[in-house]
Amino acid sequence: MTNKLSGQFPADLGYYFPAEWAKHTATWLSWPHKEASWPGKLETIFSIYSQFIKELTAGEHVCINISDEKMQAFAINHLQQAGVDLKKVSFFRHPTNDAWCRDHGPAFLINPKADSKKVVVDWGYNAWGNKYPPYDLDDIIPTLIAKHYNIPVVHPGIVMEGGSVEFNGQGTVLTTTACLLNPNRNPHLNQEQIEGYLRNYYGVEQILWLGEGIIGDDTDGHIDDITRFVNADTVVTVIEQNKADENYEILQDNLKELKKMRLLNGKQLNIIELPMPSQVIHEDQLLPASYANFYIGNAAVVVPTYRDDKNDQLALDILTSCFPGRKVVGLDSTDIIWGLGSFHCLSQQEPAV
Repeated sequence: MTNKLSGQFPADLGYYFPAEWAKHTATWLSWPHKEASWPGKLETIFSIYSQFIKELTAGEHVCINISDEKMQAFAINHLQQAGVDLKKVSFFRHPTNDAWCRDHGPAFLINPKADSKKVVVDWGYNAWGNKYPPYDLDDIIPTLIAKHYNIPVVHPGIVMEGGSVEFNGQGTVLTTTACLLNPNRNPHLNQEQIEGYLRNYYGVEQILWLGEGIIGDDTDGHIDDITRFVNADTVVTVIEQNKADENYEILQDNLKELKKMRLLNGKQLNIIELPMPSQVIHEDQLLPASYANFYIGNAAVVVPTYRDDKNDQLALDILTSCFPGRKVVGLDSTDIIWGLGSFHCLSQQEPAV
């Protein structure tokens, strides 16, 4: 199957992309291996990455794309050191160019009433506007996973990244003009046409647009660094307190836009402000450190922290109040963020049906 199911779009057949807090069958990851993504620091990230996997396996299975036996042995060694239950981990021989599974991984849609309860959408992937070639291996990951499961795979034929879209599971998606309307993705499409793709291939009815992302984000403004749904009508959004900071105006503008938005039921969004961490700078580069790049697992919400005593704890306290029934865990992302992403960027959920 290519771009349609029985001649229809996934949305026409009742498929939709669930909210991240809906129950998962598994979390998908691509084991990090690209030195150029963490120059001089790749070795430092494996212990925290393995700790991330340990937190996830408390509530769900973890599926890891690896390239070969050697990489699998390396991964197992780190996971064992972290005390991960390897019965909760499966490895898949799917070679990748890089580790950012949110963006190159499968978008699983579900329809509990359909014969095929899950389908995979395999969007085009071009490494955020052809910034980091090659990306040919990453681009085919969703289809490989769909083939393994023997479930339908759909190819919309345009570029779209998982980190650029944020869902409430009730028909609404949040995104940014900075990313989705960037000419380095789909220059032949205008905003209305892109909205059509989001509706047809994610099963949403409403698209809410914010503007710019945070400084230092090489994805051209992914939503998962700024504003996230924590339930169907509530978002957390990052705010910079320092008026001299480059992010201050950008995030204030986004806050103003959020306040104007109405959901499908006519309600205003509940907006919870989340602090930005103190600046994380490495080799004179301002990194896109944000507490919004958390990942919602079945048992735990894993939040990146940045050795910022005041703001780390404040962010964890705020997010703890947002997720009753889930453990909120802070893991030090100071080295991981040198790769210009954190736990949400590294992961993609597979929903249960």
